[in-house]
Amino acid sequence: MESRTLHLLDYPKVLDLLTRHAVSGAGQRACQSILPLGDQAALSLASRLLRQAMCWFGESSYIFSGFPEIDGVMAYVTKPVTVLDKDALWAMTQVLELVRTGRDAVLGSNESRFPLLVESAHHVIWPEKVWSGLRRCMGPDGELKDESSPALFSVRQEIRNILQRCTRKVNDFFGDQDIAPFLQDEFLTISSDRYVLAVKSNFKGKIRGIVHDYSQTGETCYVEPLFLVELNNQFRELKQEEKQEEQNILAYLTDLVRQEFCAVGQGYAWLVTMDVLQAKTRFARQMQGITLDMEPGGTLELREARHPLLAAHPGTAVPIDILLEPGQKGLLISGGNAGGKTVSLKTLGLIAVMAQAALPVPVREGSSLPYWNQVVVSMGDEQSLEDSLSTFTAQISHFSRLWPKITGDTLVILDEFGMGTDPSQGAALAQAVVDALLDKGAWVGVATHFPALKVYGLVKEGVRAASVLFDPRTKKPLFRLAYDQVGASQALDVAREQGLDASILARAEEYLLLDGGDSKEIFERLNALAAEKESEIERLKRREAVLEKKWEQRRAKLDTEREEVILNVKKEAQDIVRQWRAGKQGRKQALEKLAKAREQLESGMVRSAPAPAFGWDDLRVGKRVVYAPWDKSGVIEERDERKQKIKLNVGGVSLWVNTLELLPERVISNASAGYVLNRQPASSSSMLRLDLRGMRADDAKAALESFLDTALLKGGTSLEIVHGKGTGVLRQIVHEVLDGFPGVESFSLGNADEGGDGMTRVILG
Repeated sequence: MESRTLHLLDYPKVLDLLTRHAVSGAGQRACQSILPLGDQAALSLASRLLRQAMCWFGESSYIFSGFPEIDGVMAYVTKPVTVLDKDALWAMTQVLELVRTGRDAVLGSNESRFPLLVESAHHVIWPEKVWSGLRRCMGPDGELKDESSPALFSVRQEIRNILQRCTRKVNDFFGDQDIAPFLQDEFLTISSDRYVLAVKSNFKGKIRGIVHDYSQTGETCYVEPLFLVELNNQFRELKQEEKQEEQNILAYLTDLVRQEFCAVGQGYAWLVTMDVLQAKTRFARQMQGITLDMEPGGTLELREARHPLLAAHPGTAVPIDILLEPGQKGLLISGGNAGGKTVSLKTLGLIAVMAQAALPVPVREGSSLPYWNQVVVSMGDEQSLEDSLSTFTAQISHFSRLWPKITGDTLVILDEFGMGTDPSQGAALAQAVVDALLDKGAWVGVATHFPALKVYGLVKEGVRAASVLFDPRTKKPLFRLAYDQVGASQALDVAREQGLDASILARAEEYLLLDGGDSKEIFERLNALAAEKESEIERLKRREAVLEKKWEQRRAKLDTEREEVILNVKKEAQDIVRQWRAGKQGRKQALEKLAKAREQLESGMVRSAPAPAFGWDDLRVGKRVVYAPWDKSGVIEERDERKQKIKLNVGGVSLWVNTLELLPERVISNASAGYVLNRQPASSSSMLRLDLRGMRADDAKAALESFLDTALLKGGTSLEIVHGKGTGVLRQIVHEVLDGFPGVESFSLGNADEGGDGMTRVILG
């Protein structure tokens, strides 16, 4: 895409806004280099990655903080015999630390939700040797640790001993002589790798020693007392040894970086990519933007679109809808000056370029764009003094140069095309250009004041006319588009508002009447009707939003009440079963109470259902559905036309149910924990089945007890427990539980054709 087009659409200014959200210099440069992608597959991949990143950054508590640039370090280390200094290695340590923590945060995410993001982190090869070496050698202050090598530890220990000996000698010297008044500082300091005293210059002769340096003001001189000379000589030798050992360690670390150069560079590049994605996410939040896919064959439907530069400052942009119907590829905008025609076209063009660059755009969810591999822009004033071209000539020259490159995947924006010459010829040329573009299959956005082109927009197939709206009372622009109509240019009204002399305006109105071209009243009436329609639409949208909010609140309340009913009934059922096990009530009485509890649960489930999920004709014999009160799948066995009821087989249990209690099979909320219902077609037996194979002993025992409770609650009479043969441990546990469980009348191993001693039959009494 031409850089000229990007500048006309203010794309570099968008990148400037994006760059402010990057946390590193490398990330800022990467943001500035983002360009539209010419390959549809690459664009689709980048858009999916951005969508996942925006979701991940919205949910994750991890934030990528600033990190140093190491591009120069990576370039320097490629040169042979070079050694990285401590600053470079400390910067690399910071970078790798962020790569490590950030990569762990991404890899700890749900891979099914963020596959591209997790895959990008998986592809980062971790430089284990470099990280191990840097972590052992580099301290948090950027200096080498004593533990970097035994030699460095030893020499630094000697240096510390020298300091202690020097300090003792100085303290002894202070104790023998009263020299404190001569000193600027009572502590030792270092000058030229030697321990010295800071002495007031006018008293330097009071201390026998060597003067090494003076302060910038000249008030302090640094004197090495003679009694420290020998120790300082040792100290200087040790400092040389320390520097040599540090250089050896730096060379060693540099060699590690060379060995794992690709891994370090890969991690750094990934960190910069994550910085850019984080910047895009923050930019999207700032302008309330979304990720917009560009699909081949898609429609132009931008809902509540805002110019990105205005959207970055909340409250300054008026949302507009830029819409074309199926089969339309041209949008022609007319209406008064300063009403928003050019801004509307620039909004369309800039959003298209941003979407093509995989940047978030300020539109509402549900918007769509066709895939455009390039955008071509021709603005009104193309005059070029340097090339001695008039406005009209410059327009035509620029368009002629681009004409061969325009295809069916091109968006062409023409702002006041044809101006700067005779209006009738300019309008005719503009119509011909739009015709030719549509013949090529290109998409076209046009802003015009030509009356002939306005009529063209109303009658040309494949083109949709739109007008910018003005307030009928104040004549102020509303910055909205009214579709399928054209608007007056309102040049005289704009001139009046800008303070042009009234006598000039009056004479202009006379000339307009003489010319027979005053259609002001007609256009004003059209504008008033369109403004009234837009106002009514806005009122209805606000009312719809209020009703939706009320509906959400009511639905949330119903869900809360439903959960309370289910919780209360479950507690009641548990109490009944507990009392029955304790022998406080008989089995018949317990079953009656459980039946009442089930009725209460069913009624609560039905009341919370918003609408029947099936029509009567949809409920055919053999169809699988979900019985909502039990949240279990079943098969329809019979239909009662008169009572409008369904006989349903749920896991071997047949019962007549109301159609309001049925849901499509795919909406089962969750399976009951610990057991599996037999989902075979309906049979004559009420058989429930539990498969414990592969479970641990404790899990199997808990699952069996829960299964028996549920079977009693549902009125089951015959059960099958599949525990497998194996070592017999599961079989023993099953029989121990059954032997002491209330309500179990008898149990026995299955027949040979049923699994033999791998399955136990249970009869509930």
